[in-house]
Amino acid sequence: MTGVPEAGRRPSRRALDRGSWFLVLPALIPLLVLSAGPLLYGILLAFTDAQSGRTAATRWIGALNFQDLLHDTLFWESFRIGLVWAVGVTVPQFLLALGLALLLDQDLRLRWLARALAIVPWAMPEVVVGIIWRLVYQPDAGLLNETLRDLGLGDGRDWLGGLGTALPAVIVVGVWAGLPQTTVTLLAGLQNTPRELHEAAAVDGAGAWRRFRTVTWPALRPVALAITALNLIWNVNSFALVYVLTSGGPGGKTRLPMLFAYEEAFRYGQFGYAAAMGCALVAVIAVLLAVFLVGRLRGGEDV
Repeated sequence: MTGVPEAGRRPSRRALDRGSWFLVLPALIPLLVLSAGPLLYGILLAFTDAQSGRTAATRWIGALNFQDLLHDTLFWESFRIGLVWAVGVTVPQFLLALGLALLLDQDLRLRWLARALAIVPWAMPEVVVGIIWRLVYQPDAGLLNETLRDLGLGDGRDWLGGLGTALPAVIVVGVWAGLPQTTVTLLAGLQNTPRELHEAAAVDGAGAWRRFRTVTWPALRPVALAITALNLIWNVNSFALVYVLTSGGPGGKTRLPMLFAYEEAFRYGQFGYAAAMGCALVAVIAVLLAVFLVGRLRGGEDV
């Protein structure tokens, strides 16, 4: 006996751990059921010959789907298009968001209204964004073509139906749709930068560019790297926006890898082969995430 009253004893570490798990379970169970479970099932499906409409039992075929994937030129072409899309959206999106965040960080009149308007695209579902931009790009009476006609810059064109214009037009929509999220993240990073550092640099005679290079960017760099890595991963995994805009056309010019996997599964019924494509994309995203995390750790920054 220690002489300490029972009510005054501190709970053991094991009891605290059990209590912590009970608190985490409401969030952990949906994650396991809706994310980890389907992911594991998809990985298992990739090693089978699962197809829709077949009466024979699904067979285990090992890595045959992945071997076929290595020689599938259409898949690698979609992968190339996906990389062009991901980089083409991520880079201008970051540059525009950085400029907009710097502007919204200034002490301007009606700044609250500008900030509210800047996040409007973020509040819209991707399907709605796709429908709106399809109307903008509409070849006969779309806003873009009507504006070009009014300015005397031509009779307009089918932006989403042209082989040379479909992917750039879709990239523009992707940049617009993701701009608010990147802007808000960078703006939060800017507001965490101590104002005293800017004031001290201004007193020392530093101009706007020098203050940005020596004060703003070093403080903003961890946030910038994080949001850029996340945007790149999200864009590699894009589906809904491009599906609504072009469904992968014309001629497969906007067929992203996720669109290709979707068509293999739900148009052609090749569930096993589509699952192998999904596994390949998960591997690519995992590599991108690993590179980002290793870079952060080597830089001595908190992950």
